[in-house]
Amino acid sequence: MISSRTPPAMLRAVPPKKKPRKKPATKARPKKKAVKKKWHLYVLRCGDGTLYCGITNDLERRFAMHSAGKGARYTRGRGPLTLLRSWPQKNKSAALKAEISFKRLSRAAKEARLGEE
Repeated sequence: MISSRTPPAMLRAVPPKKKPRKKPATKARPKKKAVKKKWHLYVLRCGDGTLYCGITNDLERRFAMHSAGKGARYTRGRGPLTLLRSWPQKNKSAALKAEISFKRLSRAAKEARLGEE
């Protein structure tokens, strides 16, 4: 019997303790070996004479995307596109740094760099 002196906290129903869920056993999957592709800095000439600079690790796929109008917004509607030059880079970080340094050049300096062999 509950007496009048029973504290209100004891009157509450105590929820049952939940059992911890066991994680389902997983099969060990063999690790896939990633095919390392070289990163490239590339420069396109658009149909209106402007230059577009970008980086990719699959140059053929990226150029096809640009040509199909699925690449960068800048190149859409500026066809036909011509791949002027690409430079292989060690990794993505080096490619990003090369892209920024190329974009900082003046138009004349960019054209001179593209003319180099």
